[in-house]
Amino acid sequence: MSKIENYLESLFSLRGKVILLTGAAGGIGQAFARGLAAAGGTVAMCDIDKKRCEEIAQELESKGMSAKPYELDVSNLTSIKKCVDTVLADHEIIDVLINCAGINKREGILDVAEETYDRIMNINLKGAFLLSQEVAKHMITRKQGNIINIGSYNDEGMMGGCSVYGAAKSGLRALTRSMAVEWAKHGIRANALSPGHIITPLTTVTWEHPTRSKYLEERIAMKRPGTPEELVGICIMLASDASSYMTGQAYHVDGGYSCGGNPWDFDTNY
Repeated sequence: MSKIENYLESLFSLRGKVILLTGAAGGIGQAFARGLAAAGGTVAMCDIDKKRCEEIAQELESKGMSAKPYELDVSNLTSIKKCVDTVLADHEIIDVLINCAGINKREGILDVAEETYDRIMNINLKGAFLLSQEVAKHMITRKQGNIINIGSYNDEGMMGGCSVYGAAKSGLRALTRSMAVEWAKHGIRANALSPGHIITPLTTVTWEHPTRSKYLEERIAMKRPGTPEELVGICIMLASDASSYMTGQAYHVDGGYSCGGNPWDFDTNY
């Protein structure tokens, strides 16, 4: 390897790190699993859809990468404890926890039923809270750890029909700061990665909508949705030692949406 390759590997390699990834069967989760494994990580792929995780893990293993599927319902504390115990039994350590599991239902505030509110909150916020508790107990014994919470544009800005989702993601961003403050003394870092409008099977309906897609294109500086693969680079960076002095922050990857989107008309020669 060249000096450049050696240097980059020393910064960003995940070799030797065990990564517990939730929501691993989803569009963004799958991209993370592939990217983290390609960077040398051992990925514990956790999802309620274990069958899909098994398929992806087999694909990665066939390419010489390290991944293993686990069943996890983040809305169930018994499932959380069992999953963490199983991952630790298999790998002995958890270096990185990525809370990626999440759901949404787009409807107005007055249309939200209590069961919908509870389900979104239980998966997007409460589940991440309880899972982080379980994993942090292990990390504290090792005096080191790294937690990455997957937020959203909606943890800062808001759109119609996303009230509960936005509240949950805003709470997750606040929880990230609490983790960073309380657990720094134990060698644990916590950051949030907040995607903008990413094209996945769950968001295709939005991008195919005649008015919502136009609304977004007018407000994204790059005038297009992102792809899950465009989140992988910063995920690897946050999971690696390259981010060793970064904690308590939310990093938005949104094509320029939160910075103001497209400008109004202005005088220019270009």
